[in-house]
Amino acid sequence: MDHLIDDMLTFARIGTEALNLETVELAQLTEESWSSVDQQNATLSIDTEQYVSADRTRLRQLLENILSNAVMYGGSDVFVRVGELDDGFYIEDDGPGIPATDRTAVFEAGYSPGTEGTGFGLSIVKQVTEAHGWDIRITEGSDNGTRFEITKIGIISQ
Repeated sequence: MDHLIDDMLTFARIGTEALNLETVELAQLTEESWSSVDQQNATLSIDTEQYVSADRTRLRQLLENILSNAVMYGGSDVFVRVGELDDGFYIEDDGPGIPATDRTAVFEAGYSPGTEGTGFGLSIVKQVTEAHGWDIRITEGSDNGTRFEITKIGIISQ
């Protein structure tokens, strides 16, 4: 219940608060986010040296939600990879994947394929991307799992 309330409050807040943009090292923030996830036997590989212009708190929420979903629905020994795209980054796993017919629905508030989640995690992810002016799409991962591609991001050269 506490998790549901927290998700609902986050969902309600995201559209009303101003962004506090700063330069964020994506790899470092991903590691911080991963440490907040119940990882079980999951493995994370970070293959990015990008710095992005983002609201650090909101980007962390986005990362935590996607990483948590990977572990929750990908299995306790899921492998998760974060990598670079020309205008953004991706997070993919080697879990069972999201069927093409459900890839839009997963971003709707309250949608959950199982009883474990609150149904707000990926809708919060969508809100965070929209608040930044970014795009997000779901495709099949390189190992048949799920791949989230976040694009139209302000990449900062370091």
